[in-house]
Order: sequence, then structure tokens, then C-alpha cells
Amino acid sequence: MTGLTRVFASGAAAATVAALALAPRALGAQEPTLVVRAAHVLDGAGGRLGARDVVVRGGRIAEVTAAGQGRGDVVYDLGGSTLMPGLIDTHVHIAWHFDRATGKTHSRAVEESEADAALYAEENAYATLMGGVTTVQSLGAPVDVPLRDAIAGGGVPGPRVLTSIVPVTARTGSPADIRAFVDRVADRGADVIKIFASASIRDGGVPTLSQEQLDAACGEARARGLRAVVHAYDPESVRRVVAAGCTGVEHGALLDRPTLELMARRAVYFDPNIDLVMRNYFENEARFLGVGNYTREGFAQMRAAQPKALAVFREALTVPGLKIVFGTDAVAGSHGRNYQELVYRIRTGGQDPMAAIVSATSLAAEALGLSDETGRIAPGLAADLIALDGDPLTDPEALGRVVFVMKGGRVYRNDPPAAGAFNRR
Repeated sequence: MTGLTRVFASGAAAATVAALALAPRALGAQEPTLVVRAAHVLDGAGGRLGARDVVVRGGRIAEVTAAGQGRGDVVYDLGGSTLMPGLIDTHVHIAWHFDRATGKTHSRAVEESEADAALYAEENAYATLMGGVTTVQSLGAPVDVPLRDAIAGGGVPGPRVLTSIVPVTARTGSPADIRAFVDRVADRGADVIKIFASASIRDGGVPTLSQEQLDAACGEARARGLRAVVHAYDPESVRRVVAAGCTGVEHGALLDRPTLELMARRAVYFDPNIDLVMRNYFENEARFLGVGNYTREGFAQMRAAQPKALAVFREALTVPGLKIVFGTDAVAGSHGRNYQELVYRIRTGGQDPMAAIVSATSLAAEALGLSDETGRIAPGLAADLIALDGDPLTDPEALGRVVFVMKGGRVYRNDPPAAGAFNRR
């Protein structure tokens, strides 16, 4: 392709070039070099770069240069928007959905075809991508595997998916049973091992696995070259998790400072999930009640736990060296709203906005073992980019005003600006 096509974030031309970017290319055809230009760039590692051109070739960032200096076949000029890496949500359940027939959250008691399960999962994946999340860790369901592979192959739109497929629980059995189970899950193609080391917060969050069981689960995961992330709420469960050398703790709503400090010393990642999962449950209470352990008593437990979780998060922010990553525990009803967790962490939890963004970009990538693939705007990494109408450092709600989404160099969203857009600074 010769010459320069200039594409602004509006109009029919933008839609045309976006469609070209999504279309499959003929074998041997050379992909165009793209330039993404914005007045404000956050690099995902804590840097604010000002106006920049991000040059993209073959799905990867080739160069980051001064605005107006990038050279390519297509220029996406995003005006005064803020360009940053796509968000990375380290804890979702991408397959969870409300059944259309009943309106309730899906359960195993309701018969569902594999095709329906896959379509629901793809619907959630698309909503998540359009919300600015370009990578998720789904913890997890068997349908995640074909979804992950279809997205990776370019056949369907969605975020990059890492999955645990099925979790280790108290029912998995003895340490020997657990090691064998981890091997089977690894052989099925799991990217991570998910472990339930405590009961649900609806059931008090008490420990459910012994030290020996956790040692077996996390030890076998390491032996297979996999990370192990653990659902755990109370100090005793988490102390066992740390002793077993597991990678990360999910939830932790009942933790104390000594346990948080122990996690920091042992470099265990902390994914607190303090808002969206609870908010979504309360907004959709009638759609969960009566399914599994979703009882009125369980909802009362969640309401009692939420202020505790917020207090733990605020305490965690003051623990030197503790690696707090972004995860939402997104279930049915919350896919595509992932950003709300970040806004809550900033507005209510008191997290510094830049630290919150880093937690959802480069730090999250590190936690997932993807630092060499995504999470920053830097040459050599995948071109996973989003643009926001506004500055999230001064207006966190801008995280919900996504106007541009690129994943792996493909443009999936390129909205025309609303009246008065890019003037909220």
C-alpha cells in the first residue's frame, strides 16, 4: 500500500479502515503499517509521555515517537484522547451468564448445549473487549479453552484469554489425588491452576485445604511450569498459601496486616476484588437467589464482608512492596463493566490513579507471566492499545469512556467523539 491514509476517530472513513483492519488478509499479503496518534499517552509502567505516535507493524509496537513523526500506511489520529495499554483483568469468569429462559445465573442443573455455552462466552468476551480489557485470566471453565483458541486464531473478537479450566477444591482429594488432578488439567492445556483454599465468603470464608494439600497443588503446578492462584479469605488460609509457594491470593477480604506483610516479603500477588463482584451481586440479587449457595443468608454475609474488604484494601496500600493487581471476579452481569472496579479503588479505596492503572497494565502482565508480551506501550510488545475520552489520572470515570480498542494490531473499536469530547480535562 502506498501513500498515507489519515483516519480520525470519527466518520465513515474510520469505520472503513477499521473494517479493513479486522478483515482476514490474503496469504502472503503485507499488512499495513499503522500509526496511532494521541495527545496524551500513558505507558502502563507509570510514565506519562505526552503527545506521541505509536507505530504498529505485524501486530506489534515497532516504535514510539513524537506526534507527527510516525510513518505508516494508515494513521489513526485520536485527537485529545488518552492512549494507554489495554486493561488486564486477572480474575474473571468469562463463561458465566444469565440464562435467557429463566433470567437466572446459569447452573449445572439447567441443561445447556456446548454451542449455547460457547456463544454466551463469546458474547461476554466481546463486551469485555469493547470495555477496554484486552487480556483476561478466566478462573475458569472448560468452554474457556475453545474460546481462548478461537480468539487467538483471529476467528472471533475478544481479549486474550488465559484459563484454569477447572479448579482444585477440597473434593479433589488427598495430596496424591491433587497432584494427579493438576497433571490432568495441565495436559488439557491450562494456563494457570486455580485452587479453592477457603469456603466462599457467603459461607464464612473458612479454610478448606490443609497445608499438605496446598503444598501438593502449588508444588505440582510449579513442576508443570504453571502459576497457581488461590481463592482464600482469612489469615490462616493465606499463611498456608504463602508457605506452599503459590503465586497469588484472590479476594483476601478478612486479612490482617501481618499476613499482608508476609505476602509482600514472599512476593505473592494480591488480587482483592473489592467492588464490582459485590455490586453486581447486589444489583442482580433476584437473578442469583436460589441458585447453589446464593441464599439470603449468603447475601447478608457478603454485605457484612464488603466494608471489611475495603478496609483490607486500604491497609494493603500501605504495605511496602505488596504487589496489588487488578482483578474483578467478573461473573454474569458484570462483563464489560470491569473498569468500575478500578474507579472504586481510586475514588473510595484511595489508591493513587497512576498506581491503579499500573496495577491493571504492566503489573497485571507481570503477575500473568506476560511482561514480554503486553501491559506496556513499548517497542516489541503486542499492540494492545485503548484510548479514553478524558484523563483517568484526574477523572477516573474516563476509564469507562473507551473510544478506541486495538488488540494485537487489529482495531476493534474506533468511535466518533461525542459532542464536546476530549474537552473534559
